Amino acid sequence: MVKLNPLSLLTRSFQHGVHPQYLKEQTQDLPIQRVPFVENYVMPLGQHIGVPCKPVVEKGQRLQRGELIAEPGGFVSVSLHSPVTGVVNEVDEFRTFDGNFSQSIEIKADPFAAQEPAIGPAIDWESMGIDDFIQTVQAAGIVGMGGAAFPAHVKFSIPDGQQIRSLLINGAECEPYLTNDHRLMMERPEALLKGAEIVRQKLGAEEIVIGVELNKPEAIEILHQHIKPGDPVRVESLEVKYPQGAEKMLIRTVFGREVPAGQLPRDVEVNVSNVSTIVAIADYFDHAMPLIERIVTVSGPGVSYPANLIVPLGTPVRDVLQFCGGLKDEAMEVIMGGPMMGKPIASLDAPVVKGCSGILAFTEEQTLKRREYPCIRCGRCVEACPYFLNPSRFARLARARMYEEMEEYSIFDCVECGCCTFACPSAIPIVQLIRTGKDQLRNTQASAK
Repeated sequence: MVKLNPLSLLTRSFQHGVHPQYLKEQTQDLPIQRVPFVENYVMPLGQHIGVPCKPVVEKGQRLQRGELIAEPGGFVSVSLHSPVTGVVNEVDEFRTFDGNFSQSIEIKADPFAAQEPAIGPAIDWESMGIDDFIQTVQAAGIVGMGGAAFPAHVKFSIPDGQQIRSLLINGAECEPYLTNDHRLMMERPEALLKGAEIVRQKLGAEEIVIGVELNKPEAIEILHQHIKPGDPVRVESLEVKYPQGAEKMLIRTVFGREVPAGQLPRDVEVNVSNVSTIVAIADYFDHAMPLIERIVTVSGPGVSYPANLIVPLGTPVRDVLQFCGGLKDEAMEVIMGGPMMGKPIASLDAPVVKGCSGILAFTEEQTLKRREYPCIRCGRCVEACPYFLNPSRFARLARARMYEEMEEYSIFDCVECGCCTFACPSAIPIVQLIRTGKDQLRNTQASAK
């Protein structure tokens, strides 16, 4: 049994942050299971940060599971593959989880197909140069699967003159309710360690560090059991605090290094990747299986049977919930992601996408809006902000529609973690106001260009 000493972490953590309840008990001990295949799948072309991919199929075309259906639209873009064997039903605008319409490919599954992926032989990654490796990861459609969906190959593209010394695997999973990464570490540690070693060698890093919060002792123990003596891998037990899983906070906790505002982890010789992303890389190089499915935690007091599920991309949220017994009568809201950074789902017919780490159903007790009071200048939002910003100032500027002034106070350094809203005693929706301000700023800047 691995002995964990929380006291050893007190001098190595990031400053500020908050301590929401874990609320992981519903699913942390539930093994991963697979949902049945359904009739229709919708694959939005913009499932990642960056340029949407471009369709390479047309209506009526027959597809095999794992077949390419859209190619990258630029460097900051990835490929898209069919999650099922079937026929292209439509290439058109479909509603996504945020209520907007997005260019998508609808696929009607073949009810008589076995739906086995076209698994190929293992890919020889050891003989690949870094450029070939980057192109292969892009072609596999792999993105950061912690929620942001940033193309993984872009993270692995290190500019000349920079060096990566440490590959940091993010297993913190600090959002309440979510347990998909926890279960992956427990059930597939070999794949995680293999994927990490592939990336380590391609980046030329000296070590692999896996950061796991202390509320996952079983995962920490299993990882220790699978690390062989002499392997360049170590597991770091992290203080349980939100947002421990944010890149800059994780680097500060593990290495004691500060990533300056406006810079990236690679500027301090670190590359950060999520547990699910690393496992997806291992799966691709082992079986040539592109990213066509992901693990999703379905939980919350409004769902009948919580679960950790392997879900084909494009599956309607409604069908995932039905597999879990459907919503309870008292369910009031469903969100995609975690409760701190996730967003409400506008329609249950919206598809599961690459960045969907969780589907959470809440009742009136969790969604009842508290009465909002004027700001009392208590400073709790400032004390909670891990980026040392002044959230209350952003909120006031956003309400006054002084969006340009928000940029002067480094609004784009905000990652919208929600610590400020969580800490505010006046129930001011600070992070929502910040999101509005950032959207308005981006629109203004785009119009100016």
